[in-house]
Amino acid sequence: MTGIARTLLLTLLAALMLAAPAMADEAGPALDTEDEVRFVSVGWTGVTIKTEIGVAIMNCLGYESSNTMVSVPIAYEAMAMDEADVFLGNWMPSMASIANPFFEEGTVENYVANMPGAKYTLAVPTYVAEGGLTHFKDIAKYADKLDNKIYGIEEGNDGNLIIQEMIDKDMFDLADFELVPSSEAGMLSQVQSYARNEKWIVFLGWAPHSMNERIDMTYLKGSTSETFGGNDGTATVYTNVRDGFLDDNPNLAKFFKQFTFPIPMMNQIMTTLHEDSSLKPRQAALRWLEKNPDQYAEWLDGVTTKDGKPALPVFKDCLPTLKK
Repeated sequence: MTGIARTLLLTLLAALMLAAPAMADEAGPALDTEDEVRFVSVGWTGVTIKTEIGVAIMNCLGYESSNTMVSVPIAYEAMAMDEADVFLGNWMPSMASIANPFFEEGTVENYVANMPGAKYTLAVPTYVAEGGLTHFKDIAKYADKLDNKIYGIEEGNDGNLIIQEMIDKDMFDLADFELVPSSEAGMLSQVQSYARNEKWIVFLGWAPHSMNERIDMTYLKGSTSETFGGNDGTATVYTNVRDGFLDDNPNLAKFFKQFTFPIPMMNQIMTTLHEDSSLKPRQAALRWLEKNPDQYAEWLDGVTTKDGKPALPVFKDCLPTLKK
């Protein structure tokens, strides 16, 4: 090769290298490697609502998506074993004992806070609080009125584990108490039944949830870092993902970073569900979104479909068909 030819070749290669970033930009953002988004959820109304919204959006954007409902421990095992991708219900600090080992070993990533300012702790009907039970340390004083029972939700749930540990360790003199596990609906039905007769009951409560409007209730004070957190059970809910999911799917990483939920939104959807028992969580959520397009516009800002098209107009056109 002559000196002139070599010079021309080097000049051409340099030009191609300089042009490469611009060519990449023109080609659009890198597409995700995954065709499927596997949500895992637990049987709590709020988590179900968030997850069903996520599934609906993913399907509209061209991803295959599913929601598998399991217990909290199984949700983490599923993500760690690459059998699930996303969990929207990591309540912290109450779930720390279950979730932290997976975060520490790197099989699950604690990605973003999707709902700050939540509440998760023990509660009583307000007439019980007015009768003197306002603090964790008061529970044992009224053991007879409470029939030595604290009502939780499904077995294996982190809240139940905290309550059981309080009993096992005799925290707040609770050694003689019994945890009564149930479903969310079953527990709330029990509370409402007791409230009609002003019977005393202590139960696991949280916000957002329609229970806060359906039941005249008071959250107990006295939670510690060993129980539901030192700030009287004030919690933050996080989005967790399996290891590698975000790196492989930059578009989905952007979406889930923006996929957050104001508490007033969740309360309104849950109240709609309570007022119209014929609705399913997905239907109530989609009705709310139709009336509040600014919310999903925030979620989809800068996000694309699976094949690289702007996501917002696609979901806007898809939304009316989801209710059919």
